[in-house]
Amino acid sequence: MCGRYDCHSEIEIIAKLFDVEDVACDFAPNYNVAPAQNIPIVVYEGNKSRLLLSRWGFLPSWAKDTKTGYAMINARAETIDSLTSYREAFFKTRCLVVADGYYEWQRQAGMKIPYYIRLRSGVPMAFTGLYNYWKSPEGEGLCTSTIVTTDANELMAQIHNRMPVILHHADFAPWLNSEVHDRDILKALLKPFPSEELEAYPVSSRVNSPRSNSPDNIKPAL
Repeated sequence: MCGRYDCHSEIEIIAKLFDVEDVACDFAPNYNVAPAQNIPIVVYEGNKSRLLLSRWGFLPSWAKDTKTGYAMINARAETIDSLTSYREAFFKTRCLVVADGYYEWQRQAGMKIPYYIRLRSGVPMAFTGLYNYWKSPEGEGLCTSTIVTTDANELMAQIHNRMPVILHHADFAPWLNSEVHDRDILKALLKPFPSEELEAYPVSSRVNSPRSNSPDNIKPAL
């Protein structure tokens, strides 16, 4: 799964790397993004790519309140096109979740050791995601989203059995294009990212607390 990550790059850098035409939000660097927080996502709406904020934790139309989102921060690639909760979004409202890296915990001798995973290139990465506009029973609107996960690659398998689906730049367009409905084309994108393009290293246990938001979170543990 992917339950914590960081996003600290400047908006200008993100906009350039993700070919964003309309920056519709502002946000501060967050070195410990947690569920229910607002996260930057890239969508394609109104014939242009937009960077906007979304609450992390997908809320299907039937959700009665935002608590449902805590159980829907991740969507499994294997069932994303068949589960009622995600099927419509899979075909109509896909997004990219912007991240600089993410955290995962490895079990060692009864302990959980946090690792930080990022691209070797050092640039922000794009998680595949789904989003929607949920309306509460009181009529209030909210943009919500989830991160798609798949089986771990060889590198990640040493830490955890799942990982977020990360896309190369060439695959941004077909994933974001709502006119692409071909299940085979879309599902083919949901594969483990190449191990050789990632690096992983242990970090301080300070990241265990969502309240810890510091650049020190992503420094290698001493």
